[in-house]
Amino acid sequence: MNNISGISGCYGCGVCAVVCPRKLIDIRLDGNGFYEPYMVSLSECLDCGLCTDVCSWLHDDCASASEFGPVASYAAWSRDSTIRKRCSSGGIGFEIGRYLLSEGYKVCGVRYSAEHGRAEHYIASDIEELTYSIGSKYIQSYTLPGFLSVDRRQKYLITGTPCQIDSFRRYAKRLKIEKNLIFMDFFCHGVPSMWLWKKYIKEVEKKIGKAKSVSWRNKKNGWHDSWAFEISGGDIQITEQVSSYYSKLSQGDSFYRIFLDDGCLGQSCYERCKFKWKSSSADIRIGDLWGSAYDDNEDGVSCAIAFTECGAKVLRLCNCDLVEHPFDTVAQGQMHSAPEKPDYYEKLRLCLNSSNTSIHDAERIVKRAQHKRRIKRIFKNPVTSALNFLKRFK
Repeated sequence: MNNISGISGCYGCGVCAVVCPRKLIDIRLDGNGFYEPYMVSLSECLDCGLCTDVCSWLHDDCASASEFGPVASYAAWSRDSTIRKRCSSGGIGFEIGRYLLSEGYKVCGVRYSAEHGRAEHYIASDIEELTYSIGSKYIQSYTLPGFLSVDRRQKYLITGTPCQIDSFRRYAKRLKIEKNLIFMDFFCHGVPSMWLWKKYIKEVEKKIGKAKSVSWRNKKNGWHDSWAFEISGGDIQITEQVSSYYSKLSQGDSFYRIFLDDGCLGQSCYERCKFKWKSSSADIRIGDLWGSAYDDNEDGVSCAIAFTECGAKVLRLCNCDLVEHPFDTVAQGQMHSAPEKPDYYEKLRLCLNSSNTSIHDAERIVKRAQHKRRIKRIFKNPVTSALNFLKRFK
């Protein structure tokens, strides 16, 4: 049949569930901790093909690709110092949302739900609701709460991973509502298994009680050392004191160590990601400007790429300082291609899937692999390794 019933290992964007006229598709976590579609009742399917039409995973090209590449590329940061401090990098994403709210748009963004222990798409109709979207969330988002709430007659900023945006752009084209929407994606590293997050937060909650809020990127030690969690927790019914947890990559945080080593990403992140570097179906792409141009800046600098004239206009009108640079400068430090599976991938997958293991067991697998890679580099470049070792004592 002409439907998505045979799909597995896809992007998990959820747009097929949104477009289905009979509402026969649900989005659920698979056995490896990634969202994928599930046909609730195959016998009732109309075989209309709408779900396959909007599925980015089933298409080799982008839904909207500029023949000439990006229109403009900028270093950007909010003129509001409070927003810049709270956001992961320069605050460009929040400022785009704030500007479009003032122009009559709503924002379909992502917030962390402590109740469900996951990232979720939702609709923000005012500034207060928009603040819940501040900060990066390095887990796959559950899109249905937000995507299903998009009213085709109203105007929206739709945000998400590049694959989510590509599918939603196809959906907008199919329903002829593209003119009502502005799309924003980001430089995506890939999404890790939800089992990694569940094991991590389970360990944290042993220390602080039920997690109440999660800050994924905290800049209290500066932007370049912001791979950090600040998690508030506690159970008010038991104690009046609310505990907090702080951990960062530079001190060995286990979640970031595993995630950034590319050991437990989704199958499609390795095999079918077509959205790295200049490939995007969005009007605007944002991220951290990690390149050398802003090495000394600790307040946070965003990169902002306009792929359409509409995107460029929005960037110019939002409350940000913009410094134009060539694309290669703005995107320096971002991935050019999809990551490769490490040789320990299967071992880590089995570890994360097991209910008898902890985040520490998973971390040991990755640490051993990293140690082996360091040893190989030493034997491959002994002189360079020796010089780097001596520099540590200067």
